[in-house]
Amino acid sequence: MPQSDLTERVRALNDRYRHHSAISVLQHALKDPYAGKLALVSSFGAESVVLLHMVSVTQRDTPVIFIDTEMLFTETLVYQQEVAERLGLSDLRILHASQNSLLAQDPDDDLHKRDPDACCTLRKTLPLQAALHSFDGWITGRKRYQGSTRAGLEFFEIEEGTHRIKVNPLAHWTPDDIRTYIEENNLPRHPLVARGYPSIGCMPCTSPVKPGEDPRAGRWRDTEKTECGIHFVNGKMVRKGVNA
Repeated sequence: MPQSDLTERVRALNDRYRHHSAISVLQHALKDPYAGKLALVSSFGAESVVLLHMVSVTQRDTPVIFIDTEMLFTETLVYQQEVAERLGLSDLRILHASQNSLLAQDPDDDLHKRDPDACCTLRKTLPLQAALHSFDGWITGRKRYQGSTRAGLEFFEIEEGTHRIKVNPLAHWTPDDIRTYIEENNLPRHPLVARGYPSIGCMPCTSPVKPGEDPRAGRWRDTEKTECGIHFVNGKMVRKGVNA
């Protein structure tokens, strides 16, 4: 599809649903032919249960993609299983990097120490990129409040360097909105949140956050790296991150 046609589709989607609620945007995106075939990409992290719940009450058989880097907290793996079962998600797809790639590029499981960007590319970006080839777009949990680069985030956008659409139903939500939704729907929180982990990634690269620190301060602490890199441009990682 020509990029100009995709740009027009995204513009039309934003105009059509600009004043809709988050769950309404999600409901319509999953049915609107302009959005195409979508998957939800979820980390099953600190705030992920909101979108997972919305999908479960909207269209339970929506494909849900979870990337198991094989370096995640045990708590995340247990939480993923419990939430998927509780919400009745019927099309959960768990991704891994290929064993051949891991043996060739990270045989000692220490790439995260030497080159964390390369580790993220190997264990997250490349498996996701391969899985998304069969979709027209994907649903993310990104929000405007998460940083200055997201201040103008729309419900629908074009994924840079591709012909896919990204859908951001929670773009306008605040931390209070997240907390209220979880409480009102009696949803389980990731167990590490109560232990000082407001943003949760791989175990070697995630540490607790002290009171007053930025919520993402515990990710890749004491390094210049700030994002996981599952957003990509022409197969190359760009630092935009996601906390879906």
